[in-house]
Amino acid sequence: MQVYLDYSATTPTRPEVIAAIQAVLTQQWGNPSSLHEWGERAATVIELARMQVASLLNAADPDSIIFTSGGTEADNLAIMGVARLYREPQHIIISAVEHSAISEPAQLLEASGWEVTRLPVDTMGRVNPLDLTAALQENTVLVSVIYGQSEVGTVQPIEELGNIARSFGVLFHTDAVQAVGRLPIDVQALPVDLLSISSHKIYGPQGAGALYVRPGVNLMPLILGGGQENRLRSGTQAVPIIAGFGVAAELAAQELSTETPRLIELRDRLFANLAHIPGLVPTGDLMQRLPHHVSFCLEQADGNKVNGRNLVRELNRAGIGISAGAACNSGKATPSPVLLAMGYTEKAAKAGIRLTLGRYTAETDIDWAAIVLQQVLERLAPVELVFSR
Repeated sequence: MQVYLDYSATTPTRPEVIAAIQAVLTQQWGNPSSLHEWGERAATVIELARMQVASLLNAADPDSIIFTSGGTEADNLAIMGVARLYREPQHIIISAVEHSAISEPAQLLEASGWEVTRLPVDTMGRVNPLDLTAALQENTVLVSVIYGQSEVGTVQPIEELGNIARSFGVLFHTDAVQAVGRLPIDVQALPVDLLSISSHKIYGPQGAGALYVRPGVNLMPLILGGGQENRLRSGTQAVPIIAGFGVAAELAAQELSTETPRLIELRDRLFANLAHIPGLVPTGDLMQRLPHHVSFCLEQADGNKVNGRNLVRELNRAGIGISAGAACNSGKATPSPVLLAMGYTEKAAKAGIRLTLGRYTAETDIDWAAIVLQQVLERLAPVELVFSR
């Protein structure tokens, strides 16, 4: 029996999406910038997908959707696209639990003279809006806070944070890669100026993403050339991939009201199934949480056998795919910056795991994964696990 529980890493491409990609590859393969019939057919595909993605976000203007190669590029375009508007270094604010697609561009800006404030989080991984208010300065030009944290599942108070930024006249960006398609997102009601999304997190193809840019917000492009994507992302668009992205977005919008409650039920079932294991402690906010996301942290006395990397390997041998909460560098498990920011010890921050659910996850998958994980932990750590902060 094989069980895939790593939907936050990527999702399987839906059959409807594959069919759309195949149709474009065989029938609408023209260059969308060309003026002849072949180009016009391809351009029509792009604009349909733009409307489908815009509809998923309830964006009034489809032209506010800028297609990119994925969520990482969308994040980079948001951060660097704002920064390049200024000749002199300014001030930006991010959270301490951002994805590296945000934290690394921020580090690059910092190295070139920009001031970067990293908002702390509590033990649940949540930003305190009062900290944002206190951090804003006269030269603050951008605030970026992740919508749903990919490692621990915590959902941030985006509406409150966005309203604070807006009241100070500061642009607000959110990396919503893990939230879109799993939580309702309405950019007309939400006080965000920039929002990142990824195709392969919503059962679309890898290699496509988008940045929502609120009308009237200016950015400098990262890629220059032919001026595609409203002159913000030059290069011939990947028509088949974008078409698949559009279909995935349309299906996600149609199924959101039924799929999200189903995922929440499965998520809570898995938490309950694992609640009795000594030392296996949930991470992140259990209430303000992504609907598909389950994460834990554990720590054995010696900290050697039990770490996220080893647990991933052991469950993989049993046919279960999960993800480690810590990055791996040169074959060694390294402490998770996210867990460290939340107050965990270095030893505990090496022992984070993430189990994420999706449209093909069933109750039997959840129950089997819980049994196997307990057996693995008993084998790796026969003595009682000790959890500490």
